[in-house]
Amino acid sequence: MSLAEKVNITTGTGWRMGACVGNTGQAGGFPALCLQDGPMGVRFADAVTVFPAGVTVAGTWDRELMQRRGKALGREMRAKGVNVMLGPSVVGGKFPAGGRGWEGFGSDPYLAGQAVGRTVRGVQGEGVVACVKHFLANEQETFRQAAEGRAQGWPLIEALSANVGGRALREIYAWPFQDAVREGVGSVMCSYNQINNSYGCQNSYLLNGVLKEEFEFQGFVVSDWIAQRSGVASVLAGLDMSMPGDGDSFSDGAPFLGSSLTRAVLNGSVPLERLDDMALRIVATWYQMGQDTNYTAPNFSSWFRTPQGPRYFGTDDEGKKELEGRNQYADVREEHHELVREIAAEGMVLLKNGDATLPFGTGKDARKAIVVFGSGAAGNPMGMNSCGDRGCNIGTLGQGWGSGSVDYSTFSSPLSAISSRAESDRTMLEYVQSDDDYNLILPMASKTPNSTCMVFVSSDSGEGYLSVEGHKGDRNDLKLWHNGDKLVRSVASACKDTIVIIHSVGAVDMEAWIEHPNVTAVLLAHLPGQEAGSSLVDVLWGDVNPSGRLPYTIAKSLEDYGPAAQVLYTPNHRIPQQDFTDGVYTDYRHFDAYNITPRFEFGFGLGYTTFNISDVTVETLVESPGEFPAERTDSANTTTRITLNSTLPDPQDLVFPQGLRRIQKYIYPWLSSASVGSGPYPYPASYSTTPRPRAKVSQSTLYEPLLRVTARIRNTGSVAGKSVAQLYISFPANAATAETFPPRVLRGFEKVAVGVNGTEVATFDLTRRDLSYWDENENSWRLPVDKDARWGGYTLRVAESSRGAGAETVVEWVDV
Repeated sequence: MSLAEKVNITTGTGWRMGACVGNTGQAGGFPALCLQDGPMGVRFADAVTVFPAGVTVAGTWDRELMQRRGKALGREMRAKGVNVMLGPSVVGGKFPAGGRGWEGFGSDPYLAGQAVGRTVRGVQGEGVVACVKHFLANEQETFRQAAEGRAQGWPLIEALSANVGGRALREIYAWPFQDAVREGVGSVMCSYNQINNSYGCQNSYLLNGVLKEEFEFQGFVVSDWIAQRSGVASVLAGLDMSMPGDGDSFSDGAPFLGSSLTRAVLNGSVPLERLDDMALRIVATWYQMGQDTNYTAPNFSSWFRTPQGPRYFGTDDEGKKELEGRNQYADVREEHHELVREIAAEGMVLLKNGDATLPFGTGKDARKAIVVFGSGAAGNPMGMNSCGDRGCNIGTLGQGWGSGSVDYSTFSSPLSAISSRAESDRTMLEYVQSDDDYNLILPMASKTPNSTCMVFVSSDSGEGYLSVEGHKGDRNDLKLWHNGDKLVRSVASACKDTIVIIHSVGAVDMEAWIEHPNVTAVLLAHLPGQEAGSSLVDVLWGDVNPSGRLPYTIAKSLEDYGPAAQVLYTPNHRIPQQDFTDGVYTDYRHFDAYNITPRFEFGFGLGYTTFNISDVTVETLVESPGEFPAERTDSANTTTRITLNSTLPDPQDLVFPQGLRRIQKYIYPWLSSASVGSGPYPYPASYSTTPRPRAKVSQSTLYEPLLRVTARIRNTGSVAGKSVAQLYISFPANAATAETFPPRVLRGFEKVAVGVNGTEVATFDLTRRDLSYWDENENSWRLPVDKDARWGGYTLRVAESSRGAGAETVVEWVDV
């Protein structure tokens, strides 16, 4: 490739200057790449599947389903011509009210890491590059971008800074990214926010140091859209691709890369070797996924749905008139609706089931009458896609809002599915599709004695560029929307069999009604995607025995999560500072450390049967593992280098080619003149061009199993079901370290199908990383040892939840 070609593939062509939300330039035989949202399906496209959200998938606690969803996502992306899928998402779950928590996989890094890894494996198994995001600590929407904050009236200078220590960074926020890298993820997206007062897309410590050096990431780093805040500084810090290519704002036509990168390389500000590395990472990933053979070009447009439309949709000049036949209306859904239905049902969490209210009977045992309440029971009456990027909470809540949302091609509403099932059972069905018309609600709730009342309530959130019902991305609190508490209490006051169905982005405050004697059952359906109704009916009528478990803690109040778990709604500085003072004590770790009783603990969930866990055993797989992991050998430290052309061309060769028709706002690699400037780049006083010492930990040794744990799971109920056996470890109390440890941390789970009176064995392998903590002084993972330099002393508990019934054993102390 020429220098211009290398620049062309590292820079987006500009907002809405191609078929996809992100489009690179091309280079000879190397095609323009299509980057497209998102984690729930192909955004801005027709005839695609709306999959369950990440939080719903996490609720399944099922690795196979996680991977199958990733595979289906990859198949649809590839069939639409997408090269890079912008997902899966990682959100640490630090803030229960955080706007985009629903895109991620819950509050625990181990659970999220397993889900992210299996999603990456599924997506990339179909030849699509997965782009795990957002690196790092992008935990709230408010103030994530200075421009968004200023538009809301705040006098911000820069975006919020998430200030996190090295141990919490490794053990909580970067843990799932490390798992994604282990799975060979091809791309990582850097975040809008600052981390320790350095922007995510120009944070050399994170990108060069942690991600590329420590984690040994071989793919490319791409910016979030307009998250790049500099040119040379971002490139030197490890950014490899700028999206969508524009500079400070969308469609400004003033890129930080593009021609600016060409000039920076020619005048010596950016070494040619750095540009080579950027291009090589992108091209190598393309080859790694096999996209050089029989790969579909984009057959849809993100910007129009007619068969033809502007090739350069974002320009205002003559290029707007140049049309292309882009949309082929390729139906890529296959039979994925069945998978969506399965995941949504498996991820549903039964929180309460008094006197075995559920499941509903059939035949002579069928319910005589069902009355449905709430606008959330039916689809959006204005149309299932009437709100752009799902920026409203009208009708059944199947997904949150923002760039992670998808247009529905079909939608199964709860009311339609319940109506169909009730008809087959000759069950009387009435409904009130209102949240606040109590002239209808109260009479209907008390109309039929012995009827079953179903109340649909919800809580929504999303990305910060949209505000919905006064929520600017992040939720204002954990209350149900549309005065849902009043609706539940009112119906329950008149109906002795009230079942509450919650569609939510995460935890909600239930204290106003959860202990009401007439609230007989509560189902948390999260965000089920397009099969909201069919999956719900499967669980209500017992076709599926619910086995979903909470991927986060539900507290009795938002305050119970602790002061460090509250969204910063009002800036404390013109550069807002968000100190992660809770360290590794997030979610259930905080509740356990401070002995706070939650409403429902992490990992909790009921079913239509019961299980007993017993006979926990442990086998030592490595007798003397050593306190620290093995260091990299010289061979591991030496990356094979491809020899590339290291000669800088004449700047005159990089001037715009004569006769080229230039499209306004399109990002080009060429210069307007051969003048490139001279003199040394003004590096900060503290900047050093001397490479830092290489990370000393060998990544492969971190995943070496040290212990194997087994437990017996017995079905003690009357129907077959699936148990989610969860392994929690407690670090040794008498370890010779000043570090403190949470009372327990999740380090394994297995979803096990067990027949009536049957027994199965769950097996867990604990790796070195699972059993270690991050020592900031040694800059390494470290096994805790006692004063005699012995390792062991862990308590290993296999249980039904973080505080549930189970059995445990203790690991003996042995020489390290």
